[in-house]
Amino acid sequence: MKNLFDKDPYTEIISRINALTPESQRQWGKMNVSQMLAHCKAAFAVPLSDKKMPRMFMGLLLGWAFKNKLHNDDPWKKNLPTAPNFIIKDDRDFEKEKQELSSLINQFYNGGPEKAGRFPHPMFGSFTTEQWGKSMYKHLDHHLQQFNS
Repeated sequence: MKNLFDKDPYTEIISRINALTPESQRQWGKMNVSQMLAHCKAAFAVPLSDKKMPRMFMGLLLGWAFKNKLHNDDPWKKNLPTAPNFIIKDDRDFEKEKQELSSLINQFYNGGPEKAGRFPHPMFGSFTTEQWGKSMYKHLDHHLQQFNS
């Protein structure tokens, strides 16, 4: 799996995001392109957080069983369930979401492994810096494929 801390995957992701337009159509799921950008943006709140987030009860019970799927080479299935706090239902401004997501990706990449994931993931627990880089790449890749980018 590619790692978002590496230059080529980082450059690839930024290029794919820049290729999106407000007219980009989803291939599966419920989100429109602006909602998808906002969803991906919300995901960066976890590895970039400067505060420890409480562990979710379900994560304590089952997070360990699914954790490897976040960063391994197997593609994610379409229409996987989304944690309620990452579901975006309202209308969003495409350009604003695109710019803010790109900014968070830049922050993640430029901050490097030493600044990411200082605290355990609320659902899946502790990650190595390599797992953070791979899981963030995989999440973005999944949603960019959702919009043919």
